[in-house]
Amino acid sequence: MGIAFDYAPERPEHIDAILNGLDRYNPETTTVFQDYVTQQCEDRSYDCYANLALLKLYQFNPHLLRDEPVTNILTKSLTVFPSPDFSLCLHLLPSYILSPPSSSNNPSSNPTPGDAPLSEAVQKLTILNNLLSGAKYREFWQTLDKDDLYADLIADVGGFEELMRVRIAVTVGQSCREVERGVLEGWLGLTGPPFEHFVREVCGWGVDDTRGAKGMIVIPINKENEAKGTVVKEEVKFDQFARVIRRAYEQPA
Repeated sequence: MGIAFDYAPERPEHIDAILNGLDRYNPETTTVFQDYVTQQCEDRSYDCYANLALLKLYQFNPHLLRDEPVTNILTKSLTVFPSPDFSLCLHLLPSYILSPPSSSNNPSSNPTPGDAPLSEAVQKLTILNNLLSGAKYREFWQTLDKDDLYADLIADVGGFEELMRVRIAVTVGQSCREVERGVLEGWLGLTGPPFEHFVREVCGWGVDDTRGAKGMIVIPINKENEAKGTVVKEEVKFDQFARVIRRAYEQPA
């Protein structure tokens, strides 16, 4: 049986009481949820249900919207990919935030809603989400490192890079038995001793330096990456064919 969508083991009691009562629609609880988002960023916990409740409050009360909690929620949702949490959060944001910044070359032109800093931040985070969704992990790290805005966006989320490497490793471990070292280094954004420590100590994988140009990473067999043959057997009784044959010889009315 799967885990309930609204389940979060680290959720404080007062947050749980708000989510299960009418106060979840009370604008006065906005600050409580905002503080809870900050707590999640600091202690590396995650509560998608509470975060969506805050975004819903922003949707009902646009004047209460704050940039930092929104970007922190989106950034935190990246750390649980390949779950659809990022898309869920994104679809609760107003359309003007989702609009790409205008490319007008006229400095005297009036700014459009998409020129807001929050809109640019959302566009940047969406790029990262698209790269993760397409399993373009090497490009993910390259994009993250080439723009200073990304450093600002992930600064509040404690252990962001480590969390992302763990999620990437989980995905790789579900689909591969062996990976070339050079390829995995690009996927994890690590090289040298930090790479070996992560692979051996965090993931529990093996390193075979005798194979390939740089070596081969050996992933233990698990229920996801184990190749299993399947036999499809269908039982069709003769009576079922008899009905078809009989109808073929029946005279039309």
